[in-house]
Amino acid sequence: MAEGATVRWLVRLTPVAGRKVDDLLKVPLSLDVWEREADTVVAVASEQTIAELERRRIAGVERLRTIADLESGAPSSDHLDGQSEGP
Repeated sequence: MAEGATVRWLVRLTPVAGRKVDDLLKVPLSLDVWEREADTVVAVASEQTIAELERRRIAGVERLRTIADLESGAPSSDHLDGQSEGP
């Protein structure tokens, strides 16, 4: 990876107890929201943004895949809907 390159992740964010998704979305951080549900958000975030979310204890962060892996078509056992592929 090039020096200074930023790793971007597809993440599932779950607001901490007592907070709602709306609270999470009001925080002025750089999130590219892909999917919003009642209790989670799937978004793209940089390592720096993830670190800030964790430091401030705003949300639980589940790293799903790097964007580089997603763009390269690398196989993954993780699925956004939590279900495996197959019949």
